[in-house]
Amino acid sequence: MNPDAIADVVVVGAGHNGLTCACYLARAGLKVKVLERRKVVGGAAVTEAFHPGFRNSTASYTVSLLQAKVIRDLGLAAHGLRIVERPLSNFLPLESGYLKVGGGLEATQREFAKFSARDAGRLPAYWEKLERVADVLRAMVLETPPNVGGGLRDVIAAAGVGWRMKDLDMPARRDLLGLFTRSAADWLEDWFESEPAKAAFGFDAVVGAFASPYHPGTGYVLLHHCFGEVNGQRGAWGHAVGGMGAISEALSAEARRLGVEIECEAPVAKVGPGSVVLEDGREFAGRAIVANVNPKLLFLKLVDGALLEPDFRERMQRYKCGSATFRMNVALSALPRFSVLPEEGPHHGAGIILAPSLGYMDRAYLDARAEGIARAPIVEMVIPSTLDDSLAPKGAHVASLFCQHFDPEADWAARKPEAVDRIFDVVERHAPGFRQSVVGYSALSPADLEREFGLVGGDIFHGQLSLDQLWSARPVLGHADYRTPVKGLYLCGSGAHPGGGVTGAPGHNCAREVLRDFGRRM
Repeated sequence: MNPDAIADVVVVGAGHNGLTCACYLARAGLKVKVLERRKVVGGAAVTEAFHPGFRNSTASYTVSLLQAKVIRDLGLAAHGLRIVERPLSNFLPLESGYLKVGGGLEATQREFAKFSARDAGRLPAYWEKLERVADVLRAMVLETPPNVGGGLRDVIAAAGVGWRMKDLDMPARRDLLGLFTRSAADWLEDWFESEPAKAAFGFDAVVGAFASPYHPGTGYVLLHHCFGEVNGQRGAWGHAVGGMGAISEALSAEARRLGVEIECEAPVAKVGPGSVVLEDGREFAGRAIVANVNPKLLFLKLVDGALLEPDFRERMQRYKCGSATFRMNVALSALPRFSVLPEEGPHHGAGIILAPSLGYMDRAYLDARAEGIARAPIVEMVIPSTLDDSLAPKGAHVASLFCQHFDPEADWAARKPEAVDRIFDVVERHAPGFRQSVVGYSALSPADLEREFGLVGGDIFHGQLSLDQLWSARPVLGHADYRTPVKGLYLCGSGAHPGGGVTGAPGHNCAREVLRDFGRRM
């Protein structure tokens, strides 16, 4: 069959990593075609209207991990991208009192001292320890992991990592090992005694994971969320003005400026060596095919199994996905008024964590395992309209609710209303009158996230961030360098190193490897 179009590279999926990869390839002079299943670019990083007069980030909802190098290289600010920092990192309303994290070290120490003078005193050392380990891993985010059993290049890459680890003193190496292998609860309980302090940091350990903070490996998930920055401020979290879609729109604008052809409503049915076939039968040929697709979806649905070794295919069948996430956008007639701090203030612009202890998070996990839905879900509320008045009518607001735990395998066709009720119950307990202020909402169960965005099992990371699915083992040992077992097929999505989040890093790194194979430089 003659292809309908020929390019140097065909990119499957116009999520932010696919667009990032396409931009770098086009900058190097390659002809690039991008195919997107949905009617808009951006994948899970998209802004859409969900109620008349209200719009918000549909799935991904906050900014920190997006690489500064990607922002700078691709001139995203020139395409209108503007990111504003949260006034506070987090706000935890409790049964009596509250904890605010952010506003500087001294301000956070004063907050911690309300619950424990010891915890307040240990906070600087905690952040220093965490930052030392994060610095080493931060430097590896934009590097290609060495393939176990690879050639000289991989040996050199592995040696480079070894030298970087050598820069850490022995206590820091022990911390690194602990964060990779221990539970977040074990790590946090070594440092803090008050439940609010442990909850404030422990929430990051279960974001996107179907896990209890007491599970080994959740220490790394906590660390993964420490890599980021906003406008040069390390560890900060922020909001993209216009929603997460502003990131994707800036990327697509730069891609088109560089000559990339982007076609939406072009669902792919088959990916093979040097070609992509759409559901409508059209075929696109390329010297390389780059997939911004969950590895499980790519290798078990889009790639012919005959092209894969049995062991690789079996491992893809066992590749762990599932994040137990339920995502909501809510249109509000007024700001929520929290019982413990009812006046309007900086806490409304924070990540509002409705999960007062590690035990609460553990119970949510156990409930979901036993019953499919947590009786009292973990809820993070972000109210981006406090930082961006373009999202809602004057005087009204939008709230993003990122909620856990919800079993991906539950009967979501039947249980979705029940989940919404339980989520609203949690918010109402902390902010009486919240339900009355709701004028509309959208809700995405794990099944919806899979159907709408290709997030298998609702997994926002394209695969669990467990030790056996990280770095040289992501997605599997022997294929961590963005090259797949199918000749000329590359992986540029979050199923590759360094994993999930709106980072642009897998797209950046994959482009470098494609260009290397083409005999070009980024």
